[in-house]
Amino acid sequence: MTTAILFGGFAVLLMLGVPVGISLGVASMLAIMALPFLNMEFLVQGLVSGLNSFPLLAVVLFTLAGNLMSQGGLSKRLLYMAEVFIGRITGGLGVVTIVACMFFASISGTGSATVAAIGLIMIPSMVKHGYSRGFATSVVATSGGIGAIIPPSVVMIVYAITADVSVIDMFIAGIVPGIVVGLVLIVYCVLQSYRCGYRGSDRQYTGTEKWRAVKDARWALLAPVIILGGIYTGIVTPTESAAIGVAYGLFFGLFVYKELAFRQLFDIVLESSLRVGAVLIIMGTAVAFARILTLERIPTEIASFILSISDNAIIILLAINLLLLIVGTFMETLEAIVILTPILLPIATAIGLSPIHFGIIMVVNLAIGFVTPPLGANLFMASQVGGIKIELLSRAIIGWIGAMIVALLLITFIPSISLLFFKI
Repeated sequence: MTTAILFGGFAVLLMLGVPVGISLGVASMLAIMALPFLNMEFLVQGLVSGLNSFPLLAVVLFTLAGNLMSQGGLSKRLLYMAEVFIGRITGGLGVVTIVACMFFASISGTGSATVAAIGLIMIPSMVKHGYSRGFATSVVATSGGIGAIIPPSVVMIVYAITADVSVIDMFIAGIVPGIVVGLVLIVYCVLQSYRCGYRGSDRQYTGTEKWRAVKDARWALLAPVIILGGIYTGIVTPTESAAIGVAYGLFFGLFVYKELAFRQLFDIVLESSLRVGAVLIIMGTAVAFARILTLERIPTEIASFILSISDNAIIILLAINLLLLIVGTFMETLEAIVILTPILLPIATAIGLSPIHFGIIMVVNLAIGFVTPPLGANLFMASQVGGIKIELLSRAIIGWIGAMIVALLLITFIPSISLLFFKI
């Protein structure tokens, strides 16, 4: 009965268009009213404990850092340097876009900031050089999803909090999978560019020009070293590193590159706050929702049911991947993380998966959701930036989704990709 109230209420509210965070809270409230041994203090305690998290502050700060760096000139310099070195190969501008997204992902921690920062520069440039608008926009939308995989990743922080694992371990585990996804996208980009006749840049840069490009981008290249180096060496926590990222983006945007003005700061902070505010509401209400699930032993029952279907780990992993891919098409990534982790993690551990490896599988799955209609956040952001109708972009993105699924299968069935730096 409680299960029907919890999930039924949640589903009905979503269909009525109620925001996910509010739907979680109201569904939890209805379930609490149906349980005689609980009262509304249970919901309040969930809200407080869900938000009273030092690592969660990193989500706020990395979002702000990404916005500051995207508007402060760092992304533009990364793009120019990438074009100087690899812009001449077949599909060179597409490859430049993917590489630049990988670099910017290691600074910003978010996919949408990466799409906006890189897309505003690269989509017009690619169209000017003969690439179709659908192809150019698809490159940006898909490679922007790497921001969820390469550390520092906001999605990984939320998973680490929800699954009660180390944020630093998740960051370390995400390095190689992020590179693997990037390489698979580069291979697909080159093959597709060869088929469509998209050539690289005709300009050949001199050694002096290459040096100047590296010199001009040195502070942007140094940013991930400072942000991630402090985390991996244990000098700072991920939250403190995020604060350093904010200070870094602010300083170089205002005083070194001088592409930020003080009058812009209010709008940047407001935009970041609005983006993060919805996430924090979801995180708070999801704690109470997850606790009711646990009290009712729902995750255990679901895990037992799935494990009873088959004892083959490969089949179970394929089923979990399929579920996550479907969920990613209609649910925001962070929402899916906080709702599904308590349900699916026991299944993953029951078949011998490390919580860290499963976290990477979950993050990559949901990163694909960034570019799958009808809800893909990166898809809509890229559509706006690229000036292309969402219907046309949805068709152009299909091949790129296929490439991402290839990378997902590699990461799923080769655990050493995620656990390379861990003792297995």
